[in-house]
Amino acid sequence: MQTEHEEDDRAGLNSVGDKVMVLARAGLWQEVVTVPASQTYLMPDGMSFEEAAAFLVNYITAYMILFDFGNLRPNQSVLIHMAAGGVGTAAIQLCKTVENVTIFGTASASKHDALRESGVAHPIDYRSMDYVEEVRKISPKGVDIVLDPLGGSDTTKAFNLLKPMGKLITYGVANLLTGQKKNLMAMAKTWWNQFSINALQLLHLNKAVCGYHLGYMDEEFELIGGVVAKLVSLYSQGKIKPRIDSVWPFEQVADAMRQMQEKKNIGKVILVPELPKEEPKKEDN
Repeated sequence: MQTEHEEDDRAGLNSVGDKVMVLARAGLWQEVVTVPASQTYLMPDGMSFEEAAAFLVNYITAYMILFDFGNLRPNQSVLIHMAAGGVGTAAIQLCKTVENVTIFGTASASKHDALRESGVAHPIDYRSMDYVEEVRKISPKGVDIVLDPLGGSDTTKAFNLLKPMGKLITYGVANLLTGQKKNLMAMAKTWWNQFSINALQLLHLNKAVCGYHLGYMDEEFELIGGVVAKLVSLYSQGKIKPRIDSVWPFEQVADAMRQMQEKKNIGKVILVPELPKEEPKKEDN
């Protein structure tokens, strides 16, 4: 018969009082959260709680897309949509860990300077430009990897932008979100235009299509744990660091959501139960 403590040692789980990051599909907008110990990971030294909140989902997603599916290697090129968002900023940092990777990134023009500073060689304003044409001007053959969180007709464009042996990884359908009001016609159009291809068509095109959804890997503890260990190592080496756009108390959740919906954020929007109170400034005597 094993004691609870022995079982924890055997499973390699964390101890009471440890500072941990939590990976869960839902239910985290609360002051107190209960999750299985297997869904917690030790925070590395020097990491803030805000960084920890921005770390797991974004960086696991970006890492597995780029390396497990994308097989990113030196001298390749990557197109990152929504490059100023949480997954986008994580993907940019991870691309910079590989030698001579050329990054194309779509985002509104106001975010281009920040993207260039982070390592995006070619920021593209998707609102005023045809990003396919802009990529082709610089790289006529296209790119090696496309990260597609958009869906709809953009997935077709992404597939057509791939070089031979290129890889498209789709991981979202952001095009179904159509601003402050849900436009049912636009949603129906996006759904109708979802990319579809069969195995025989893929055969002669020499391209790959992959689908990724972290939320459906709840039971893949060993797989996810291995990725987290690599990411923590990169963080500890100073090669990656979550970019926090803003921190909002629970009572301002609507404002936090609006920050993302209006695409104003660069990096991760964080919710906390309440903002820390500022200490009163001491007056000089």
